[in-house]
Amino acid sequence: MSRTVIRGGLVITASDEIHADVLIEDGRIAALAATGTPAAESWTAERTIDATGKYVIPGGVDAHTHMELPFGGTFASDTFETGTRAAAWGGTTTIIDFAVQSVGHSLREGLDAWNAKADGNCAIDYAFHMIVSDVNQETLKEMDLLVEEGVTSFKQFMAYPGVFYSDDGQILRAMQRSAENGGLIMMHAENGIAIDVLVEQALARGETDPRYHGEVRKALLEAEATHRAIKLAQVAGAPLYVVHVSATEAVAELARARDEGLNVFGETCPQYLFLSTDNLAEPDFEGSKYVCSTPLRPKEHQAALWRGLRTNDLQVVSTDHCPFCFVGQKELGRGDFSKIPNGLPGVENRMDLLHQAVVDGHISRRRWIEIACATPARMFGLYPKKGTIAPGADADVVIYDPHVEQIMSVETHHMNVDYSAYEGKRVTGRVETVLSRGEPVITEREFTGRAGHGVYTPRSTCQYLL
Repeated sequence: MSRTVIRGGLVITASDEIHADVLIEDGRIAALAATGTPAAESWTAERTIDATGKYVIPGGVDAHTHMELPFGGTFASDTFETGTRAAAWGGTTTIIDFAVQSVGHSLREGLDAWNAKADGNCAIDYAFHMIVSDVNQETLKEMDLLVEEGVTSFKQFMAYPGVFYSDDGQILRAMQRSAENGGLIMMHAENGIAIDVLVEQALARGETDPRYHGEVRKALLEAEATHRAIKLAQVAGAPLYVVHVSATEAVAELARARDEGLNVFGETCPQYLFLSTDNLAEPDFEGSKYVCSTPLRPKEHQAALWRGLRTNDLQVVSTDHCPFCFVGQKELGRGDFSKIPNGLPGVENRMDLLHQAVVDGHISRRRWIEIACATPARMFGLYPKKGTIAPGADADVVIYDPHVEQIMSVETHHMNVDYSAYEGKRVTGRVETVLSRGEPVITEREFTGRAGHGVYTPRSTCQYLL
């Protein structure tokens, strides 16, 4: 039996803040006891970690990543090996990535392909959602089988006609199936048909720069699609999780649905909380670094997102980590913004940026852990194995120094991408040590993990329903 004791830290979960020592046995949390009490003092272990003056928090759960995703004729630049290593550096110990069904192929083929990419390469634990691109009778039957196997969430797109797009009828059928089998539909809510018209018109006017990506993907078209997805889910009697919510109007649709008592949930991402259309407008094609969908919005939208996180109209902050290098990848869209690969790097930055939000007074410490660890674990059937520090939970634990200042930069990050979306941003707080199932992955700012330590983790159905 291997034992580790973490002594002297402030243990923060979604529900509690306590000065406690933590005993870990064989990869799981065995006990907590108030620091300095006879119970805590009696513990002996092969490894003792001094967390005095530090936070002891659950490892982050990033429920929205895209490692090695094919998009626009290229692939996301982080592999499962580089991406999960970077996640660990940022205090995230579980990712849920998206396996992709291609049109004309089965869900199983897509899931098998993503299992092959990840198997033996991950530094931290991982699970999968399933992107459903081709709804038919066979696909619907496969959804039942995947739920039984622990792939319990399915993503559909109202955007990207000709690639991932599903029409309202296909969406309704998938929602009806998920209402029966317990799965959760995740929705990319943008009116892709209308957006394509606006893209075509903008390009015809010679509006080709990256900033036009944000201008054609209008907030009203996100709100309209969010409203439509909610109504379709209501017809189907199914829960709905709307991904990467970016706009005031879309938050209002979610809030209204939740006020009506519907099982409707919303996720936002750090880029919408900290970046804006000012970044998309950066000169010399630098704005292409910030092209993602839904797009960055004007700064005034940020207040509604923070408010939604405080009022629980938004429940989760994930990254939508989907990095493409500026050189050779983002540059594919020079002269035509519609050809810029959509996606930003962020898996390493999320926990630190959200701690900065605590420092800035946007959210409390417990809310930080709730939106970054506990709720994503509950939403996607991983709790209490993941997302908390409690007896029986996996010992995914981060020792976090809340006092150290750092400057985010491509020079110091570990993501496999040639720029930082937060270049030069000064934040307070930094990960010091990370345990994944009790094993040190980051040890006092050194990577001590290995590819293959991370294991695939099947999930139960959503534990967050009203």
